Amino acid sequence: MASASLQFFAFILALFGVFGDIAATLLPNWKVNADIGSNIITAITQMQGLWMDCTWYSTGMFSCTLKYSILSLPVYIQAARTTMVLSCILSAFGICITTVGMKCTRLGGDTDSKNNACFVGGICFILAGIFGLVPTCWYTREIISNFLDQTIPESSKHEPGAAVYTGFISAGFLLIAGVIFCSSCFKRQQGAWIYPPKQHHFPSTEQESNAGYSLKDYV
Repeated sequence: MASASLQFFAFILALFGVFGDIAATLLPNWKVNADIGSNIITAITQMQGLWMDCTWYSTGMFSCTLKYSILSLPVYIQAARTTMVLSCILSAFGICITTVGMKCTRLGGDTDSKNNACFVGGICFILAGIFGLVPTCWYTREIISNFLDQTIPESSKHEPGAAVYTGFISAGFLLIAGVIFCSSCFKRQQGAWIYPPKQHHFPSTEQESNAGYSLKDYV
């Protein structure tokens, strides 16, 4: 019962991680630049994401421009696109596989098959967490290095946006969920190896008595 509750808790974490991963991939505020002028009417907030750049004006207007050209983008943005999409795909696969392999569900067949399914789903969550953590770290490093560069003007400097923090939290949820799923299955397999099923042997006296009866029959 405890393992089933732990798996259900890991599944909830994985769901939050999947939704956060998808949201971080689609949100346009990976980089935020607040450029407030002397007049409040001209105050703007510029946001840059993986797929589009958006500008929010203090008057309430909001406009976005898609990044159509892929080769013109910096390397870290191209890598972030690829890894975040892979993270979303792997986490979705992990949700489907662990739904079958969880102990509280009636899918997946016998116990060994469900344990294997949970282990594979945990590996998917761990890989998804790694693929989600790498681009957020790389993106944050680029933002910080450009912010500390004295040659870059103040108006061109950015700060990490909400999408970066969402990516960090989602990657942490996926990693924790994957570790819980894999460790729960590993404990069961290890217990089976340490305590193998008992084999029943017939007593030697019964075998000897049976042999004796057969000899009497021949006499």
